[in-house]
Amino acid sequence: MSVIPDIAPADAGDARPQVPAADQTLRILRHLARRPAPIAASALARDLDIPRSTVYHLLATLEQHGFVVHLEQERRWGLGTSAFELAGGYARQEPLARLGRPLIAALADQVGESAHLAVMSGRDVLYIVEERAARRPALVTDVGVRLPAHLTATGRAMLAALPRSQVRALYPDAAAFTDRTGAGPSRPGELREVLRVVRETGLATENGEVTPGFRSIAAVVRDHADWPTAAVAVTWEAEPRTDPTDAVLAAARTLQRRLG
Repeated sequence: MSVIPDIAPADAGDARPQVPAADQTLRILRHLARRPAPIAASALARDLDIPRSTVYHLLATLEQHGFVVHLEQERRWGLGTSAFELAGGYARQEPLARLGRPLIAALADQVGESAHLAVMSGRDVLYIVEERAARRPALVTDVGVRLPAHLTATGRAMLAALPRSQVRALYPDAAAFTDRTGAGPSRPGELREVLRVVRETGLATENGEVTPGFRSIAAVVRDHADWPTAAVAVTWEAEPRTDPTDAVLAAARTLQRRLG
């Protein structure tokens, strides 16, 4: 039986990457994640000191796998939906859920309504924590459930915090919009107006667009790079027992502070 030898570790004093293409790919993704908006390939090459031809080859491969999108009219590149999947995968591995769970439980107790925590996953939101208030009806937002981001308060809170060019890449035309109840934005212009209101007020809402008769309010949670990492929400039927606005904002701010 043949034995595959171990790969010898790199010399501790040698800082050169052992797999340059992998190193360059990760640097491109990290750089795009830290930028407030998509940028040109030439800027990536200049900022990262990578040959322009190499940058174009790597971007083409990343585009094939959905990690970047090319905004042709602007000649710029931004993060794609697969990058959001990575963020969602990190969230599912517990750190965010572990930090958020006690805050969501306290929020539900405070307002007397069901509360939840969600992250973006492509054009969906993925619910990672839900706390159902006592004697309140069951919701569709169980842990692990995905819903269209443009219809949910949590999704709108996070979409409004993304660069506008990134939102355009996610929702380029009417075909990108799914429907649940016949209500809600169904084309890019309608979504832009919804997100404009969210940016002005700092809160996202939805009314019967996910489940008829139910309403939600949500606030975004940002990471250290000001990227929307999650959203906190409260959902109720008919009228809430108490106005949840201040409590939702406070819970989002507290989680953001704990994430550092």
